Amino acid sequence: MLAVHRYALLPVALAAVIACANLPQQARASQEQLLRLLESKRCPGCKLQDADLVHAELRDADLRGAQLQRANLSRARLDGANLQGADLRFISLQGASLRGANLRKAQLDGADLRQADLSSALLDPGALNHAHWDQAIGINPTLTFGHAELHNAGVKAAVEGRIPAAEAFFSDAIRKEPLAAMSWLARGICRSEQNKIDLAASDFDYAARLYEQSGEAIIAAEIKVASAKLRELKEGNSGKGGNGKGIEAVNGAVAALKVIGPIAAKAFLPIPF
Repeated sequence: MLAVHRYALLPVALAAVIACANLPQQARASQEQLLRLLESKRCPGCKLQDADLVHAELRDADLRGAQLQRANLSRARLDGANLQGADLRFISLQGASLRGANLRKAQLDGADLRQADLSSALLDPGALNHAHWDQAIGINPTLTFGHAELHNAGVKAAVEGRIPAAEAFFSDAIRKEPLAAMSWLARGICRSEQNKIDLAASDFDYAARLYEQSGEAIIAAEIKVASAKLRELKEGNSGKGGNGKGIEAVNGAVAALKVIGPIAAKAFLPIPF
């Protein structure tokens, strides 16, 4: 009886082998390419769409021209990897290490690069314009992005309550486009939120001048009122001593922002690409 049972299992084993052999050709090819990549770290032109490579060890891997759309490489190690010309649209590289990686001519629309390390990575100008790179490190914003992308990054940081980061992004946006009144106004608001009253008032003054030059006299007048109000509040509180935290001045800054009203809100509207 045991022999019978043993031989009775043969069709099951054979069926499994046949089923494996009968995998769709494309799926088999992808699996083979995935194994080749993991074993040799060389797979230029591989078709690995939707592959699961979380935490993969792929330092110095050759993935030139690879198709990695929607693949998950979160927390992967890709230091020094060659991804030149690869299709990385909507890929997840969240928290991945891409130090020194070659990303020239790679397609990165919709790519998730949040918290990734891109130190010394090779990127084309504007390559990350339509990628998600929040809190990624190793990026030089003024070299990598245009004014709109930097201003929008400031808006996102401000909305999330990361005011110092927002101020830095608006500063980068101003360096890209010194005549962008909205970015000066937005940075002034961020600075007033941090009790940097003199700097905030100066930003407001310059924003007002730019709005005036563009023929928007009403907006300019409202911003001037806010700037004057900030300075008055600071002077009124300067002789009060206190705990050094400038609570009154901060409250005054918030009150002054109400003078701007919808203009302040407009400063935090994302600029369309």
